[in-house]
Amino acid sequence: GQHNRLRAPGSLGASSYPSRVFPGMRMAGRLGGNKVKMINLQIVKIIPEKNILVVKGSVPGSNGSYLKIERWS
Repeated sequence: GQHNRLRAPGSLGASSYPSRVFPGMRMAGRLGGNKVKMINLQIVKIIPEKNILVVKGSVPGSNGSYLKIERWS
């Protein structure tokens, strides 16, 4: 396969022997977009005039992505 290309294949398999593609070959497909639930996160501070909720620890998602926050009991 090509170098420096994780999900864009070059040559997939060998020639007439073994005449198949081995299991586990990386191929293109959907990646990410999974819904993740985080529980027991501690709220450190709420700043209502700036609509900011400060949470201790990490939350899933990239910078600027939306979070749905619910009370879980």
